[in-house]
Order: sequence, then structure tokens, then C-alpha cells
Amino acid sequence: MSNKSKLIILVIITVVLAAAFIFIDLGNNWDYTLPRRLKKVYAIILTGATIAFSTVVFQTITNNRILTPSIIGLDSLYLLIQTFLIFVFGSMSFTMTNPNVNFLISVALMVLFASLLYKLLFRGNGENNIYFLLLVGIIFGTFFRSISEFMQVLIDPNEFMLVQDRMFASFNNVKTELLLIATIAVILVALYSIRFIKYLDVLSLGKDQAVNLGIDYNHVVKRLLVIIAILVSISTALVGPITFLGLLVANVAYQFLNTYKHSLLIIGSIFISIIALVGGQLIVERVFTFDTTLSVIVNFVGGVYFIYLLLKESKSW
Repeated sequence: MSNKSKLIILVIITVVLAAAFIFIDLGNNWDYTLPRRLKKVYAIILTGATIAFSTVVFQTITNNRILTPSIIGLDSLYLLIQTFLIFVFGSMSFTMTNPNVNFLISVALMVLFASLLYKLLFRGNGENNIYFLLLVGIIFGTFFRSISEFMQVLIDPNEFMLVQDRMFASFNNVKTELLLIATIAVILVALYSIRFIKYLDVLSLGKDQAVNLGIDYNHVVKRLLVIIAILVSISTALVGPITFLGLLVANVAYQFLNTYKHSLLIIGSIFISIIALVGGQLIVERVFTFDTTLSVIVNFVGGVYFIYLLLKESKSW
């Protein structure tokens, strides 16, 4: 079966699941239920696309299929930002009650952190900038989590419940205003990133081969990393952290399509990501009746798959 046929199958599955999610048990009150479900599906599409794209690009840059952008500490920074805002200003402050302001603050701080980190690590022409970036990201992620936990112990228990809500991804209360800002940001990033897509096939060969083939490696990688940071920031600030989703969908796309062409891998991973999120949300609502969250299911499946990948890699050594 050709990859184009496989992509068509993914599109059909996506459409069927989305239709099932929207129209099952819709009831008679369409004016209320239909817009809410459409917003959920749109939020899922937006989140799935950003996470899938950023993960495939990040794994290409690092030449490692068991890493995700969350390793550089952006998820932990998001939780720290939310905890800090509640700790300092309270849960009823303007920064928490206004979703647009909270979204813009979260995205701006996460992108600023990533940009400063990249600028610091790419000042020289060292061979191990990417690996040093991963190491520093792990350290910062641990630091951010420690500070968050310290503040969570000190805040009021009622406000801590709000922090807990921010720890897990949720598609149940998506606001239209937030989706509009996120959509504009994603469109702008997508338009900017188009020029770099053509380099990904060569970057997957490694730094030495990319440089030999005429690519300005540091220039391209720095801009791709900023794109990744923006997309991860948008998806995390929009619905919350989903740690293992990118790892899961990217590796399934590699195995399902079995190609090196990133133009196909990115499209395939986006549809697989949407299928995973829509299917997971259907399970949450129809099977578990909201007794659990989508991020718990995705992280459980992704965590098991991550262990499988580690065992598979260890055997190849």
C-alpha cells in the first residue's frame, strides 16, 4: 500500500471519529450542544497538529525518536507560571480570570525562556550544542517543578485545586476567544516554518552530513527550535501539558508510513495525533463518563509505548 493511500485512510478515520464525537447523543438542543462539541473538536485539531509537528521536527533535530520537546522544561515552566500567578495574585486576579491574558502571559514567558536558552547555547560553534541544550533543559525542568511544588504547599487549599486543574489537559471548557488567538499564532508560525520544511530530510542525516550538503546548520536549527518552542507553548497554554502524546504519534507515524520524507511524516503524525485525541476524548466521555481525563489515558498509553521503545533500543545496542 502506498503512503498516499495510508494518508487517505488516516483522513477517513479522522472524519469518522470527529463525526461520531460531534453527533452521538446530540439530543434535541442543537443550539447549545453542537457549538460546544465543534469547539472541542477544533481545539483537539489545533492541539494535535501543534504537538505532532513540533515533536517530529524536534526528533529530527536531535536524531532521537524517544525525545519530545517537553524535555527542555516547557511543561514544567507552564506549571510554574500558573502556580506563581495564583501564589502572588490569587485565583480571582485578572491574570487568572481572563483566559486571554493568562494565555498570552504563559506563551510569552515560555517563548522568552526558550529563546534565551537557545541564544545562550548557540553562541559558539560547538559540536554538542543540542545535547547540552537537552541537559540544561532537564535541569531547568527539575528546578521549575521543585519551585512549583514549594509554592503549592504554601498556597490556600482551595486555590491549589485550581493549580491541579492546570496540571492536566482538558478539552471540556474551551473558550472561543482563546481559540482565535491560538489559531492566529499557529497560522503565523506555520507560514514562517514552511521555508524550513525542505531542510528536514537532510537534517535527519545528522549535523555533519547536513553541513556537507550546504545547510547553515546552526541558523536553521535555531529557528526550528524557536518554532518548536512557540508551538509547544501554544498547545500547553491552550489545553495543558500532554507529555507523551508527541512521542506516541510521531513513532506510530514513522512505523505506519515507513518513509524519510518529512512532508508525509508531518501530515501523517498530525492525523494520527487528532485520531488519538478524538478517540481518547470519546472514551473519556462515553466509557469513563468523565471519571478521568484525556491526558491520563494518553500519558498511560504513551508511557507504556515509551518503555517499549526503550527496551527495543536496548536490544539494538
